[in-house]
Amino acid sequence: MDHGPAVEYQEETALSDYKTKIGLRFFAIYGIAFTGFVLINTFFPQLMKVKVLLGLNLAVSYGFGLIILAIIMGLAYNAVCTKKEQEYEALAKQVDAHGGKGAGK
Repeated sequence: MDHGPAVEYQEETALSDYKTKIGLRFFAIYGIAFTGFVLINTFFPQLMKVKVLLGLNLAVSYGFGLIILAIIMGLAYNAVCTKKEQEYEALAKQVDAHGGKGAGK
């Protein structure tokens, strides 16, 4: 038996568009960093042997860098989107207080 969600959730279109735009920008940044890793491995694999950071070679350093970048970007995306959601909620309360229709209503 599928009862569906207990609450209907509808996000403001402008907020959804904003979050999509930010997500795509972050994806593009990460994509560029990852593409660099793939290109180095494809065309200059000998470079991956070079020790660059704390005695680790470029392959390991770059790999850890990509993982750390993904974590940082995920946290940044969450922070940026949460801030924007709070702004929309505050605006909706302000509009509701003046007898108008709220942003997500």
